Amino acid sequence: MKGCINYLVVLLFLFSNSVFSQNEIETLTLKESFNYGKSVAVFGGSVSVIPASDSAKILWKKHLGMTIANYGVSGAGFSSLQGKSLQQQVDEAGVFDIYILWASTNDYTNHRKVGSYTDYTEFDNYDEKKLITQAGGINYCIKKIYEINPYAIIYFFTSSKAFNDRGAHDPFYTQGMAKYVEMQKMVCKLHGIPVLDQFLLGGYNIFNKDLYYHDSIHMNVLGYKKIGELQVSFLAFL
Repeated sequence: MKGCINYLVVLLFLFSNSVFSQNEIETLTLKESFNYGKSVAVFGGSVSVIPASDSAKILWKKHLGMTIANYGVSGAGFSSLQGKSLQQQVDEAGVFDIYILWASTNDYTNHRKVGSYTDYTEFDNYDEKKLITQAGGINYCIKKIYEINPYAIIYFFTSSKAFNDRGAHDPFYTQGMAKYVEMQKMVCKLHGIPVLDQFLLGGYNIFNKDLYYHDSIHMNVLGYKKIGELQVSFLAFL
């Protein structure tokens, strides 16, 4: 426990410009992390797989020694109606140490049903009609991953803010993306899946979006570096 606390203190300073030189940041690794050196499969939409996203994953490799396989497909969501859904992506996956479900904005943007946290669970006898909802799709992915690898470690990255409409970034807009994010977290609570709330913690807003985004939905290289630092912090101490 003491070692973990010490490493947490190090990580808190890792991305602080006032403490480490750039060279020290570039060379620091977190070899005592439980997740160091693990194989990772990533599922999602374009946000998880566009070339700029490599600037986040490079940090996973550099600081946590991870090997990464990308299954994400542009336009995908959790709903079975949304592109090459994460359900289909997970169906094609093999055995990895860690599986990351990286939520996109596509279920929200394309008005797929949010659903209930009980969709496609033991509570409805795994009703396949519920696979069209975001919640049903998430539950399917989690169930399928454990069928592929009973020892799997699953982490969930929520949707990040977008700026194509008010609901995509305003957390208090009734029918906005925050509703989808809350359901993502509810499903994960049901199954004990750790969640990184990128919508809340990403640090993106209308004042800095032009710095970190190259369009209304997708981050640029700098934006992914910013979120990558947060992801390393999350992955290092679970």
